[in-house]
Amino acid sequence: MIPVIQSWTQGAWIALDILLVALLIYQVLVMIRGTRAVPMLVGLIVVCLAFYFARIGELTTLNWVVSRVLPYAVFALIVVFQSEIRHVLADLGRRLTFLKTSATDSDSYDDIVLAANLFSQHQTGALIVIEREIGLRTHIESGVPLDARLSYDLLATIFRPSAPLHDGAVIIQKDRVAAAACFLPLSMNPLLSTQLGTRHRAGIGITEETDAIAVICSEESGAISFAVGGTIERDLTADQLRERLSAELRRHITPATLPTAIAGNHELDAAFESPLAESAQQRKSDSETEPLG
Repeated sequence: MIPVIQSWTQGAWIALDILLVALLIYQVLVMIRGTRAVPMLVGLIVVCLAFYFARIGELTTLNWVVSRVLPYAVFALIVVFQSEIRHVLADLGRRLTFLKTSATDSDSYDDIVLAANLFSQHQTGALIVIEREIGLRTHIESGVPLDARLSYDLLATIFRPSAPLHDGAVIIQKDRVAAAACFLPLSMNPLLSTQLGTRHRAGIGITEETDAIAVICSEESGAISFAVGGTIERDLTADQLRERLSAELRRHITPATLPTAIAGNHELDAAFESPLAESAQQRKSDSETEPLG
């Protein structure tokens, strides 16, 4: 009976060992997915295979080099993959504090709705991309890194027409604004309406290549659009945008009080309430004074 118990216990430990190794490999693959670490990892595997065959073939000189370099390989890997390691540790910390931060995340995403409503009122162009499972680090590196807490005020400041970062897209990771002024791939779908400009095609393009969500505000009409999976929904209200974000992100977003539309005869007071009011007034005055051709 005792040998049977010992055999069962040993088998359980072996199974646990295999499970932990598989979990570790899976986490590494998740960590590097969507990043530049993938080609580096392929190159590392090629080098390891070369060293392995060198040892089998009894190549004395190459084996001597490997024996001298190998002790420092761990430090080299830490330097090469430092950003990925930092990302994984930060993600682990967020998971451990999930219960404490869930309410904050909902409030942060509601800031997107409030900002989109502001942009719609003042006809300010904006493109906000929300990262989900597929990493957007390649696109983040094309812009200006921020790593700032997501807030209504920050979005309103970034997309102010006079701001240096208003061109391009803002990419959001979790409850952080990862980068601004990012370049996105344009959709080449021939079925899209010819009325869609570069901003809308960029928003659709990123959702065609990844599982990200894009919120687009038109500079010409002020219409709010929502893109996901290569499709776009246009002319949404702020409440409809909140519902779509809640459905796609699978979390409840508590409705916040939307600011009321600003009447045209109170432009002076509006300038103190919104960072976009001044630029909207400037565009209006320029269009009124522009001579007819």
